[in-house]
Amino acid sequence: MSARDREIAVFVDHLEEGHAMGYKAIAAEHPRYGQQAVRTSLGRIVLAGHLRWIREHITVEDDSMRWVTRTYWSRTRRSEEWWADFVRERDGKDVTEDHMPGLARVENAEEQPAPEPEDAAEQPSTAYRTLAEVRSADTRMPLSDGDCRSLEPLVAEWLTRGATPDDITKALTAGLPPAVTNPGGLARKRLESKMPPKKAKIRQKAARRARVSRVIMVCGLCDADERTTKISGGLCDECRALIEAEGPAYGHVPDTFLPAQRDAGGLPGADEVIDVTEKVNALRRAAGLL
Repeated sequence: MSARDREIAVFVDHLEEGHAMGYKAIAAEHPRYGQQAVRTSLGRIVLAGHLRWIREHITVEDDSMRWVTRTYWSRTRRSEEWWADFVRERDGKDVTEDHMPGLARVENAEEQPAPEPEDAAEQPSTAYRTLAEVRSADTRMPLSDGDCRSLEPLVAEWLTRGATPDDITKALTAGLPPAVTNPGGLARKRLESKMPPKKAKIRQKAARRARVSRVIMVCGLCDADERTTKISGGLCDECRALIEAEGPAYGHVPDTFLPAQRDAGGLPGADEVIDVTEKVNALRRAAGLL
């Protein structure tokens, strides 16, 4: 595929799960390409086997029902047969914990829970690890082992109040002076003064079980589904023809999207090596998205 296709692929790969997918949504965030360019690239990525749009009919125990459309992304190229099996396996799935529309990752869906290590009790807590890793975020905050152990209860309280390790790291490193003479003392002051409020205790109804009661393939470019049209390779015939009419794609999207030398059939700049991930990150920073 073209350099643009690879750039869009890496852009999608960096999106958070649950992100609204579609060429219009991507174009609205991407600082470089418009809707038509993104549409063409997404179409090629779909045909390459990395993306599928699937409409799932969700049924809850109280007999309420709704349709949600999820975009499934795979860093590994998948065959048409593999995607067909994936769709069949979605039918009947218990999705009580996660039945929201948006982006989902195939690799994450396939992961099995890792067994707990035998010495789990001896492993550092999340609070301790968060403090120990602050040094990596900003070298002006090299918290010692003693600092981490002393501040661990405060960080644990942050976590119970809904903060994430990233939230805590940002609170400890944002707006630091040029030199920090007492990292432990500064960290304690910030952890105490910026402590998030406690979550309101709200009585919640027991979650009703939700399951997928029907699954259908959707064309990712026009939103038509297989109830009304034929879907082949993730696209309807009309959208597929439009993508193929754009002309041949040069090279391919590698499974890992690592920077690599492109084979563009002798086109100018074909031998240029581009770190696509860094380039996309730079574009997102320039647009204020990072």
